[in-house]
Amino acid sequence: MPFQKLTPNLMVADVVQTVTFYRDHLGFQLVMAVPLASEAVVTQLDGRPMQYALVQRDGVELMFQQRESLRRELPQLPSTIGASLTLYCEVTDLATWAAQLPASLLVKPLATTFYGMRELYLRDLNGYILCLAEPVSATG
Repeated sequence: MPFQKLTPNLMVADVVQTVTFYRDHLGFQLVMAVPLASEAVVTQLDGRPMQYALVQRDGVELMFQQRESLRRELPQLPSTIGASLTLYCEVTDLATWAAQLPASLLVKPLATTFYGMRELYLRDLNGYILCLAEPVSATG
């Protein structure tokens, strides 16, 4: 029984603001969303608050779910937004990413590791930490 894929579902305060952040700063596109107090699926933000959204870029998917909605489904979850984890994502052309991201988002600037990766760490508006990484061999 092989695993097929892993898609994190992140608890967030505001789904629309989170989708906007990931679209504007990281180039993700909305795949689908569910408006608050609804079971309808929409494919664009239309000014209404959302309880859930799925975004995608280059085969990477993330789900965002409003705190109250997620806790209704899984009351065992703590209500704290953010996590003691990092989302580690390999990218290409990391130098361009580093130049385009606002310095205010960075929690650890671009650096080369002893294990052969170039990495930078940024914090999203919910407190989640993302690492963008590229093998040193890809940078020349």
